[in-house]
Formats: sequence, structure tokens, C-alpha cells
Amino acid sequence: MKIRPFYVAPVLPEALKPLQEIATNVWFSWNWEAVRLFIRIDAELWEKGYQNPVAMLGRVSQERLKHLAQDDSYVTQVERVHASMQEYLTTKKWFARKYPNVDDMKVAYFSCEYGLDEGLPIYSGGLGILSGDHLKSASDLGIPLVAVGLLYRQGYFRQRLNADGWQMEEYPENDWYNMPVKRVTNESGEPALITVMMGSMPVFAQIWQVQVGSTSLYLLDTNFETNEPRAREITTQLYGGDRDMRLRQELLLGIGGIRALKIVGVNPTVFHINEGHSAFLLLERMRDLIETKKLTFEEAKEIVWSSTVFTTHTPVPAGNEQFDAGLLKRYGESKVARLGITWNDFLKLGRIEPKNQNELFGMTVFALRHCAFNNGVSALHGTVSRKMWNSIWPNVPVNEVPITHITNGIHTRSWLSHDMGELFDSYLGPRFVTRPWEFDVWERVDRIPDVELWRTHQRRRERLVFFVRQRLKRQLERRGAHRSEIIRAEEVLDPHAITIGFARRFATYKRAHLLFRDRERLRKIISDSERPVQFIFAGKAHPQDHPGKEIIKSIIHMIREEPFRSHIAFIEDYDINVARYLVQGVDVWLNTPILPLEASGTSGMKVATNGGLNLSILDGWWAEGYHPDVGWAIDSGENYESSERQDTVESESLYNCLEKDVVPLFYHREGAGLPREWIEKMKASMKQLGRQFNTHRMLEEYTEQLYLHAHHFGVSMRENEYQRGKNIAAFRKKINQAWEDVEVVKVNMRSDLMSVGSELPIAVEVQLGSLAPEDVVVEAHCGVLDSQGNFQDGTIYQTSYAGKNDNGTHNFTLEIPFKESGRHGLAIRVRPYHSDLGSKIMTEFISWG
Repeated sequence: MKIRPFYVAPVLPEALKPLQEIATNVWFSWNWEAVRLFIRIDAELWEKGYQNPVAMLGRVSQERLKHLAQDDSYVTQVERVHASMQEYLTTKKWFARKYPNVDDMKVAYFSCEYGLDEGLPIYSGGLGILSGDHLKSASDLGIPLVAVGLLYRQGYFRQRLNADGWQMEEYPENDWYNMPVKRVTNESGEPALITVMMGSMPVFAQIWQVQVGSTSLYLLDTNFETNEPRAREITTQLYGGDRDMRLRQELLLGIGGIRALKIVGVNPTVFHINEGHSAFLLLERMRDLIETKKLTFEEAKEIVWSSTVFTTHTPVPAGNEQFDAGLLKRYGESKVARLGITWNDFLKLGRIEPKNQNELFGMTVFALRHCAFNNGVSALHGTVSRKMWNSIWPNVPVNEVPITHITNGIHTRSWLSHDMGELFDSYLGPRFVTRPWEFDVWERVDRIPDVELWRTHQRRRERLVFFVRQRLKRQLERRGAHRSEIIRAEEVLDPHAITIGFARRFATYKRAHLLFRDRERLRKIISDSERPVQFIFAGKAHPQDHPGKEIIKSIIHMIREEPFRSHIAFIEDYDINVARYLVQGVDVWLNTPILPLEASGTSGMKVATNGGLNLSILDGWWAEGYHPDVGWAIDSGENYESSERQDTVESESLYNCLEKDVVPLFYHREGAGLPREWIEKMKASMKQLGRQFNTHRMLEEYTEQLYLHAHHFGVSMRENEYQRGKNIAAFRKKINQAWEDVEVVKVNMRSDLMSVGSELPIAVEVQLGSLAPEDVVVEAHCGVLDSQGNFQDGTIYQTSYAGKNDNGTHNFTLEIPFKESGRHGLAIRVRPYHSDLGSKIMTEFISWG
């Protein structure tokens, strides 16, 4: 049977036609007035449709639309919201104001998932939420950025728990024709297609566009008739399938994504690889330069390197994407052949030890080696990453490993409750919305009267409790629970009791079980009739993570017992909607990862913006954000004889903090029944953390520390027919051939006791072989030593050239000032220098004396 597909569009009355434009731009999701437009149409339909405005407009009756078109107040609201959106899209924003002369930069941001809104389920968790917030802030700030991803037919799974508490996965189909996406077409109106060869199989992908304010997101989709079944399945599930499927997805994202940008007419000057999944874009960019610009592989590699940013999110080596060489060869050998290098030479690019043929090909290693700008996602994660990947650059001190950090943030208006937003409108003023990059506006939080802030927060807690009761009731009904159990669900939790939230991916290192380590002590904490405490849990385990599923099951079993049943709830199917209720309504956010395995985390930032407080291990972002004025730290350390001992120590710290600090402070009431000291802490948290941990600050840092540098570096490399890139490639080849002859022959320095304020004269004799003095820099690394004889930190001093000796060696001299006493150390090194590299160091070529 041949079925002819066609699309039936909703018919909106003339007065309501702006609704279509509002519904198809994700801008609506962070604008409460726009959301209210759709709630007013049909609140029940809005919730049933996962708050998807496109689907709602297609399902609401024509009678209802005609009625609304005759409602003057509703039509006026539509016009007001539409005008607001148009003003937003056309107003000059931060980037244009600050960099009016940079009109040729275009950033292409690649990520495998995007958490933009619950009505567009192409995300699984933190990485996707961060990517979505990244796009929203790029729009708010007017940063010229486009994004690329995949359009998953089923997306990530929906979580259901069976009667035994075991996680079950469901994969509902996404209906793209009723979601805020539109297919990109060519001049003849046909779908625009790109092709990527997967071995001998051609894979065709059509392109869909999502508009996120003024930022465009392009998504690739292989699920259509032109493709073979093995090609159609590539965009079925996010993080689904085996290693073969994952590799095909990443080839499509990286290679296909670059080709899609060409089809839509976007010519980026900067490429941002968000985690290693899209690193194959490096290969495609090199291939294009080799075939269209007739560059060599080494020349193309320099050009691509100069304009690429890579963000790593994973703080353990095993968590980074790796592929077996045999599997990689099945799909990649023909692509590598077009680069003009051997297969073995390609494999070396993704190995920490290039000659180790047993090492898997690492996507993170490949990206780190071929991106001039690398960063972690918090200060602590930057430190961890530099240590973790130091072996890629074995001759480089840890503090010079080319990985910096930019701490994550949140898109504040996407996560701020509308109640709190109205309070901000009143006391922070319009700049909070119109000029969100002016962070000093957060100082005005102190203007909010205590009573208003507390009443607003209480309303959010009450809504959260009501939401949890309704969700629990539906969960129990679906499982076929007894009527009495369903009735009890309607009374679970107390809307006035301190409410603590814990919601995240249920990986074992996040330790959702830590709270339950001493059940008797926990029972006493929650059962205090004068100061009751309650917890709300939510989160999914990866479908193949059975230890994570066991943790969920154990929690479900325990909270079926009294007294836990009335004080602890687990909400199924953690998603953006559930997250909003939680971060907007809890009093405290609990976070208990094993240090330092939380790269950043952002949920606690969302809580802080809404007036909640954080109780967390000093990991990820909290290592930067914590201060006694804004929350609590769970005592932790890195060195324990066993994980059992670590859990014991840190759970004890958690219980102590709850019993002695958190709960007493919440229930300590003064005049007017207000917890004045708690409110003071709320304001400090909102003010200090809100202004710092947001994606507006994050995007400004990405722009000023990475994007602009990558843009200017890349542009300069392409000038004069790529001459600068060719120069660097030729210089690297020259250095590679000559570097084995470079040697520090002698270092002359005083050996007597130095004093603070004195200077140490040093003379260095260096053998350069065929290299000239201008080809190198000779430096001294000097600093205080620790008890093991290693640098605690250090300063790099550059020498001056002092002439050539009769034996062919060269002399370099310097004087090092001493500003502090103690045991100091000195190390001399020689490294290549080329003016076209600017401040970038050829980290693979460093010789130490």
C-alpha cells in the first residue's frame, strides 16, 4: 500500500495569526506573557500536550479560536506579546554595542543534544540543558551564533517505574509536524539534503530548523524513505544503540553538520565542539580545505586548529568517548584516505600514546590535539582536566597544559519562576529583562521586602507540593496501586515544612543513596513534629546503568515504609517540566557527588536564582560558589582508604549539617513569623550566585576569551591564500626535522644563599643545530618548591640572546628577581617560536635542560 503524506495546517483567525509566529520561536519559553497566551487558550490541553504551543494550535477547536478572536483583551495580549518579540529580535544587544566593528564573526556551535523546552524532547540531561541555555543567551546577547545537532525520532526515553520500583524505558515517537521545528527546503521547495558515506552506504539527511530567539539551530534527520533502514535508524534515539550506532551518529553530526551549514548558506569563522561527540567536524573541515583550496594535510590542520574551540565536560578518562580501531576503519578509512595521510597516522591523532596500537581512538584526545582553544566547565574541572590530560603534552608543566576553564551558568529567565519574575520586575527594574548583561542589577535584590520574598517562595513550595501529589497519584494509578495508597498520595508532604530536593541523573558517583546510609538517624530528622523535614527525589538512570537502577529501586522500597512514606517522594520521568517545579519550589538543593567527579552541575544555580539554598559537596561549580553566607558545604576529602569510609564520613557530615545548621535556621522565626536569618541567606544567595552563575556571564566569557580570539586567529590564517597557515605548517615541519639536535648544554648560575629583593644572574648555553636563535625561545621556570621537590606554582622568565660561541652553540642570559623566601627551584627550557603563532605554544616541542 502506497501512502501519500501531506500536511494539514491549523487555520487561525486573522487577529490571532501572530500566535503562529510566537509558537514557532522558542523565545516563548522564557517569556511568561507568551506562555500565558497559550494557557488562556486551554490550560488542560496545554499540560496534556507537554506545553507545546505548535501542537496546541493544531488541536484546539476552531470554535475556541473564533471565540478568542472576538475577545478584545486576548487579542490585545497577543498583539502586545508579538510586538515584544519583534522588539526583542530587532534591538541592538550586547555584542553589537561592545564590538560594533566585528561584523564578520559567526560561531557554529555543535552539540549532540539540546534542552530548549519540554515540547522539544531532544535532550537527556545536563549537557543538553546547558546547550539549550547557551543558545538562549547567545540570542539575548546578540552573539552571532548558529547551532547544529541531530533530530531524534524518539529522543531520550520516558521513565516509568514498575510495581517493584524498577526503571522501565518507553520511547514515544516525536511528531515534528506538531513541534516548533520547520524543514529547510531548497529553491524548488524540496527538502534540502546532505549526504555522508558510511562505508559503502550513502546516508542522506534532511535539515530542520529551530528558531531560538535570534539564534538558529539546524538539526539533521535521516528518518525518511530515501534512506536504507540502517541509515534511517541513525537518528532514532539519543544515546541509544551500540558502539556502531554511536559512531554513525557522531559521523553524521560532525561531517554532516558541516555540510548542512554550507547548504543553508552559513560560513562560520569559529567552530565550537561541545564535548567530543562532534569532533569529526575537524576531519570534514580539513578535507574541504585540502580538496577545494589545494592545501596539504599539515596546512589544513593548522587552519582548522586555529579557529576551533573545544569544551570538555567529563572529569574521568573512562567517561570520554573512545572507539575501537576496527570499528572506526569500517566507516572512516575512505574519509581518511582523502586527507592524504595513512590510516595508522590518523589513529595516532586520537591516542594519548600515538605509538600504542592497543589504545582506543579517543574523541576527546583528538579534539584537544586539534583545537587551539580548550576549556573545562568550572575552575575545579579545569584543574582536573589539566592533570588528567597532561600526558598528551608530557613535556609541559600541568599549569601550562592548554586547557582553561569557563564555569557553566543557567539562562536565568528560563528557570526563574513567574512569581519571582514579577517580584524582580518590581524591585530590580526593567534592566533585568532589557539589558541582562548588566550584572550589577542583582544588587537590587536587597530592595525586596522580606515578607514579599518569603510569601512568594511559600507559594512556589505549595505549588511544588501540589504538583508532587498529582504526579504521585498518576504514577500509582498507572501501576494499579490499591485505592488506599492512591488516596494517601493526595496527602503526602507538608506545604509548610522545609523541603529538600535531589534530582539528577542516577549515576552511582552522584550518590543518591548517601542520605539513606543511617536510616534511623534520617528517621529522627524527618519525624520531628516541631521541625519536620521532607525530601523530593527525581532522576533517570541510563538504560544500561543497572547499578543506577538499583539505587532508584532501593529508594522506592524504603520510602514505602513509615515514616518515610509521608516525608519522601520520588517523581518519575525527570524532565524540564519537573525540574522547573523542583528548582523553583524547594528550600534546599542537595548534591552529594564523589569529589571531583562533578564537572560543574547547574541545577543548584537554578535553585539559587529562585531563592533556594544549596547544601553540597564542594565539587563542580559549588567549589567556586560556596560561602557560608549563601549555603552549606558537606565536608569532604579526596583521600580515603575506601569508598565505604568516604561514604561514612560524608554522610555523617550531611546529617550533622541538617541537624545543627539547616533545619534549625529554617524554623527559627522572629517578628511576623518570618525566618529572618534564612531570608538573609536567601538574598545573599540570589544576589551573589545569581549575578555570577548565569549563561549571560558565561557567553560573555566564551566570546571574549575564546570566540573573538579564535575568529581573529582563524581570519588571519586564511588571509593571502592561507599564507599564515602555510607558514606555520612549514615551520612545524622544519622544527620536527631539527628538534632532536636542540639541547641545553650548560647553565651557569650562583649557588650561594640568595636574599629577598636580590636578582639571580643566569647564563644558558644552547645547541640549536640547524635552527636559528629567532626560531626558539629560551625560558627559565622558577618558583617555590614543595616537600617533594616539585613546583608549587611558578613564573616563566624569558632570556635575552647574547651571541654565538666559536663551537656553534648560542648564549642566552637573564636575571631572576626573588620576592619571597623559601626553597626555590629553577628549570631551563627551549621551545620553538614563530611570530604567526602569537601566544600559542607548540607544546609537543619543548626541551628541558
